[in-house]
Amino acid sequence: MPSAAAAVKSLEAPFAGRRVLVTGGLGFIGSNLARRLASAGAEVLVADAMVPNHGGNRANLAGLEDRIRIEIADLRDRDSVRRLVPGHDYVFNLSGQVSHLESMHDPVTDLTVNALAQPILLDACRDLAPEAVVAYASTRQIYGKPDYLPVDEDHLLRPVDVNGINKMAGEAYHTLYHQVYGLRTVSLRLTNTYGPRMRIKDARQTFLGIWLRRALEDGTIEVWGGQQRRDLVFVEDVIDAFLAGALTPEAWGHYYNVGGGEPVTLDALATLLVSIAGSGRIERREFPPERKRIDIGDYFANDRRFRTLTGWQPQMGLEDGLACALDYYRDRLEAYL
Repeated sequence: MPSAAAAVKSLEAPFAGRRVLVTGGLGFIGSNLARRLASAGAEVLVADAMVPNHGGNRANLAGLEDRIRIEIADLRDRDSVRRLVPGHDYVFNLSGQVSHLESMHDPVTDLTVNALAQPILLDACRDLAPEAVVAYASTRQIYGKPDYLPVDEDHLLRPVDVNGINKMAGEAYHTLYHQVYGLRTVSLRLTNTYGPRMRIKDARQTFLGIWLRRALEDGTIEVWGGQQRRDLVFVEDVIDAFLAGALTPEAWGHYYNVGGGEPVTLDALATLLVSIAGSGRIERREFPPERKRIDIGDYFANDRRFRTLTGWQPQMGLEDGLACALDYYRDRLEAYL
């Protein structure tokens, strides 16, 4: 069996010399993907709208400006998109509005970012880069509250918030453009992703971001409820999943769960984080009403289909992943606040 390092190298090698567009490339997952692709020898163009509070941060690609081209562009602007797309072999579509609560407060903006922008990009790819592989960042949020665990791809789609509805539409556009036009699309339904370059300023991107900040600042981590079980996946493992999905022709036209390791309760996760950080304290509270209305309870993924098809599996354990994330921010905290 090949080592993890050899497996990663085999995923990266096919991208050497290829032209790759990463939308949302100044955000959390997009910037980590852009860095990996540039290291593999790809010609990388990052497009990001840098909408305030949507996660884009120039610090995420600091020091790579000579190796990665950056364009400030909004996928809702048809002319901008059609200037970006031509000539690319791969399009990793990671742009989006990710805050569940914000989607309830401003549903129209979430609609334009997560749904309207998708056919604009896909039309440009169909017309101007018809041979490109388009990999889309979908989300476990589209399932809503699970009927059974672990959740597989046959589970009903029943989102509990506006964000989930619009991400579901975004994924459906990618599948449709494969079925009707033959575009080489693949969608990955990601579970809770964490690691370096995630938004930690607040809880807009994920609850774990603000927990990391509170631990580093020796502050209070608020745990709402605490018994909900979740699986978490380290960002570099997610990058491997995107590379594997894009490189597997049998995956094109389909959607797959991408999960993490063994599920953990939020209470246990907070305890582990404080222990690793050596700072911070935990306060257990009841859910705020506006959060409780859109909470999905327990969730962890059955991603056997994707693992069987591609050979992918997560490599980073939770304890090591949390330690890696904490170490990243210790010397860079100011850039993320």
